Amino acid sequence: MRMQLNLKKSFVVFAFLLLGAIHTIFSQQNQSQEYVKKVLDNTEIEILYSYYDQDGTHAAVTGGEGTEKLNDMTPTLVVSIPLGENNVLTLDAGLSAYTSASSSNINPFDGRNPASPWIESSGASRSDVLSYVHPSFSRSSKDRNNIVNANIAFSNEYDYTSIGFGGGYTHLMNDKNTELGLSGQVYLDNYNPQYPIELRPGFVGSFGGGITGNGTYAPQFTPFAQLKRNSYSASLTLSQIFTKKFQASLSMDFVFQEGLLSTPHQRVYFADKEPFFIEDFQLADDVERLPFNRYKLPIGARFSYAINESVTFRGYMRYYYDNWGINSTTASAEIPIKISDKFTVYPMYRYYVQTASKYFFPKDIALSTDRYYTSDYDLSAFNAHQYGFGISYKDIFANAKIWKIGLKSIYFRFNHYERSTDLKANIFGLGFKFILE
Repeated sequence: MRMQLNLKKSFVVFAFLLLGAIHTIFSQQNQSQEYVKKVLDNTEIEILYSYYDQDGTHAAVTGGEGTEKLNDMTPTLVVSIPLGENNVLTLDAGLSAYTSASSSNINPFDGRNPASPWIESSGASRSDVLSYVHPSFSRSSKDRNNIVNANIAFSNEYDYTSIGFGGGYTHLMNDKNTELGLSGQVYLDNYNPQYPIELRPGFVGSFGGGITGNGTYAPQFTPFAQLKRNSYSASLTLSQIFTKKFQASLSMDFVFQEGLLSTPHQRVYFADKEPFFIEDFQLADDVERLPFNRYKLPIGARFSYAINESVTFRGYMRYYYDNWGINSTTASAEIPIKISDKFTVYPMYRYYVQTASKYFFPKDIALSTDRYYTSDYDLSAFNAHQYGFGISYKDIFANAKIWKIGLKSIYFRFNHYERSTDLKANIFGLGFKFILE
């Protein structure tokens, strides 16, 4: 409780600092009438598309064992609109449409195939669409040394709704060679829980004759009373240009979450309970139970070094800690190589390693007397490698035009991801940026 009160006080202090910064910027603007270049000259439109597919053997929906096959398509539209010389309004909206073999097994009993954690069902939970909209507004001082921004966010899918809001302040100094940024964000989320079908009222009576096992199937499940989740985050970033070739930045975030942090449809099987089946599918002993609060502390560093006019090395390091027992380290590298004035290729690599949460148990290891437990392998100990490449086209003058629309940039990216828990994934990304004159 003391941590929650201190965190909320910190956000109040942050709000006052932000209001003070806005007042200072407006005062500076009223005192200066000289001409300055617009922050954004023309409306910019970005059309983005990504495709993700994965497969693995440790589905959390089926208690840490079963197919993790999933694919997701995400079209996104981002429109940035200049409002006068100093202001920019950005509208970010998109969809995320997925098909998941594992989530289809929230209800594996479709009668089409024998129920199994390795076979997807045809139920309603097999696919879903997340829709979101994220408008934001930024205002720069006339000397461009101070930037204030604010945003709101809304997203919705079948079993989850989220509302968010936040803001930030950026100050440039030392002839714009040093940049200091402070931001905060709040998300207020609400679940419409979709429990595994065997834990819903009336299921045992309708399937009683088809259940096999020693004794009587009597799970210790009780529905969650708390269906809300609130997330608060604060970020501090410091960037510095040291030379024409070298620049670096440091960032630190603090995230606090409270409420329902468990995923209601992820099963758990206990070591001290008899197994019960319908066909080849083991019925849940319970769903995952996790604490109702969590804090996260990631600290990261980025740097960029221009080896020559054509080759740059970009590096990133991050350390992460949370109170659930997870410690992780991330290291990545990207090497943009200019092959012409407009085209750049960039190979990339990322390494990640983490320890297991103290609440993680593989299938049939947790005990019914434990207070918290999950078989979600995202919270297990693992390491991961990600390899990829990209190619981009950029023309800042947007000489290629159709009517009043100029093409400013195109990019394509591909990454292959492998995790030591047998999960493999591929990620494709494609983007176009246009200028509307």
